[in-house]
Amino acid sequence: MSPAPVPAIPDGFHSLTPHLVCAGASDAIAFYVRAFGAEELSRLPGPGGLLMHASMRIGDSMLMLHDEFPEMGAIGPKARGGTAVTLHLYTTDADATFARAVEAGCRVVMPLADQFWGDRYGQVEDPFGHRWSIAMQTRQLTPQQITEGLQAMAAQGPGCT
Repeated sequence: MSPAPVPAIPDGFHSLTPHLVCAGASDAIAFYVRAFGAEELSRLPGPGGLLMHASMRIGDSMLMLHDEFPEMGAIGPKARGGTAVTLHLYTTDADATFARAVEAGCRVVMPLADQFWGDRYGQVEDPFGHRWSIAMQTRQLTPQQITEGLQAMAAQGPGCT
């Protein structure tokens, strides 16, 4: 009898999973638990106390991370001078999630506000240099309504949301 087939995508994962490099990955895990209600699922310690791999769940999505390993080209956003990636977190209560993240130590990048595309949306940066957008849908809009909202915002001038 042949063994049961192994699923190509492990249980609990979606097709795309962020994998973060953090200077101080163990501290990042503790922070993500406080800031975003993450649940730690696994941890693989490596040499010298560094974390080779960890997995967490935030809501229904997985997040993987590990410590920096510069000799292998794995450095976090602070060592790079910033990040070009934003982790988008949909939640059922953007205000509470945003406040929790800021209270835990995130820096506000874009204050939480109602946006023309129908979301309550804001951005924070965590102490490890990763940027997070926090949102909840408050209105379901058609593409035409979103375009009209964008045009109305643009007519108000730069810096308006």
